[in-house]
Amino acid sequence: MTLAPTIHDVIQARKRITGYVTRTPLHRYIALETLLGAQEVYVKHENHQRLGAFKMRGGINLLSQLSEEELARGVSTASSGNHGQSIAYAASVFGAKAVVGVPEGANPGKVESMRNLGAQVIHHGAFYDETREFVDRLSREEGYRYIDAVVEPQLIAGVGTYTLEILEDLPDADVIVVPVGGGSGACGACIVAKAVNPDIQVIGVQAEQAPAAFLSWQEGKVVQAPMRSQAEGLATGTGFELTLGILREHLDDFILVTEEEMDRAIIHHLEKTHNLTEHAGAASLAGAIKIKDRLEGKKVVLIMSGGNISMDHLKSALAKYS
Repeated sequence: MTLAPTIHDVIQARKRITGYVTRTPLHRYIALETLLGAQEVYVKHENHQRLGAFKMRGGINLLSQLSEEELARGVSTASSGNHGQSIAYAASVFGAKAVVGVPEGANPGKVESMRNLGAQVIHHGAFYDETREFVDRLSREEGYRYIDAVVEPQLIAGVGTYTLEILEDLPDADVIVVPVGGGSGACGACIVAKAVNPDIQVIGVQAEQAPAAFLSWQEGKVVQAPMRSQAEGLATGTGFELTLGILREHLDDFILVTEEEMDRAIIHHLEKTHNLTEHAGAASLAGAIKIKDRLEGKKVVLIMSGGNISMDHLKSALAKYS
């Protein structure tokens, strides 16, 4: 049984990743306060990371702890994009070969970034879960150290560091709203927030068209569900035991948002924060809009998990709602 990371693991992770990742800004936006009716609204800008997403925190933390033998074998992973960039970057830092499997329709900008970082990128499968099964088999055949995008405690500990930063900058935060795909980011937020102040509410947001983690959380067991979302960072068709256990214990609420609601949230961010976000990064705002009556009088933090939107997705959102 894989043990969940603790606040101690997150604190140790920050020591390892300092110097490799950006301490991202936490900005307050009065325009979002007007939109949501909350007392104060802040955005944690993980889109300002060097690779445009929060995942690189986890990749550095994990690879920094691999043995020389594991690094020499090379590492492999499956990804819809941002996690793959994280592993490619960390592999370049620590001198390991990286093989990243991606779905056939993967974001071309993210694929280019992985290749620029030195990774071998293999397209396989229509969706992430098919890619994950393929890379798992390939890794056993070739001897690579396979890195699951979710079921790795040190990935969760690494990405939990952004919540440490939030609570250093805003100790009296009331609510943190975080996008959920496999759940590593939400788990990191829960572990840190509940250790620092159990009264902080952590609310997860997932795509209605990729609801596996939501259904798993709701039913208390790992559930598979159809995956049709354009939100790459939320695009998983199954729940996971490790993240399910953490979310069931600590997550205060879980919300589903539509593709259209994420599209509109992308435009809201362009207009009100002047930041470009991908669909997963916009999910937190989309979720907050759905529950804005519950946010009145509260200090709210929205996690903008990444900004690596494809041109096709951006053009589509602009055409619909700008």
